[in-house]
Amino acid sequence: MKFELNLYELDTLIKTLPNDGIILLRGTLASGKTTLVKAIAKFYNVNENVSSPTFSQMQVYNGDIKIYHYDIYQKGANGILANGLIENFYEDGLHIVEWGDKELEKILKKMALDFCKIDINFCGDKRIYEVSCA
Repeated sequence: MKFELNLYELDTLIKTLPNDGIILLRGTLASGKTTLVKAIAKFYNVNENVSSPTFSQMQVYNGDIKIYHYDIYQKGANGILANGLIENFYEDGLHIVEWGDKELEKILKKMALDFCKIDINFCGDKRIYEVSCA
């Protein structure tokens, strides 16, 4: 699926996404990955401050659903493995991974875990969100 949206229209996209499982976010710096996570958290009534877990690698938010928010920019998929965070993907909730790369895709496939990918690109004042689910 392909969506061309302004940032205030993200609910249109969020309503089509699963509310549990794994979502990999991909895009350049400042493409809107964290902004999308914030919108998802707001949609599910998370009242906590949502920010990118660049240094902690993972944060958990509680709202109508449990949201696990990962950022693997600095350490990649190996950082998730080295820190034992890979087991979290078996926990109930929505797991959103910023910078979800091909290496993480391979690992998830080996673990027989389904996931969706969202590629985010710029188009003027809008973003193009390309969603594919495995």
